[in-house]
Amino acid sequence: MTRFSELRTSPPQRPAPPPGHWLLQDAKARFSELVRRVRSDGPQHVTVHGRDEVVVIAAEDFRRLQGERTGQALVDVLAASPCRDVELVVAAPVAAPVRDVAL
Repeated sequence: MTRFSELRTSPPQRPAPPPGHWLLQDAKARFSELVRRVRSDGPQHVTVHGRDEVVVIAAEDFRRLQGERTGQALVDVLAASPCRDVELVVAAPVAAPVRDVAL
């Protein structure tokens, strides 16, 4: 005779993600641990449906990757332009007519 408990099967086990990778639901449930791992182990990948969606990195790494916003890149591009010697003539602004408004 088969017991009822022998008929029940356990749900299929999903494979564990590789180190440094988190399923979205695990990242949400264990966010504090995720942040600690970023600080100790480096960037952590969060996956959705088996695909990398975001990478969580430390704030100082983000600032380093973002770089300073000085505008120097734009100045360098304009200086290297073959049209840098072209004179631009800018017309004086024309005053638009103003109409009376009854309030």
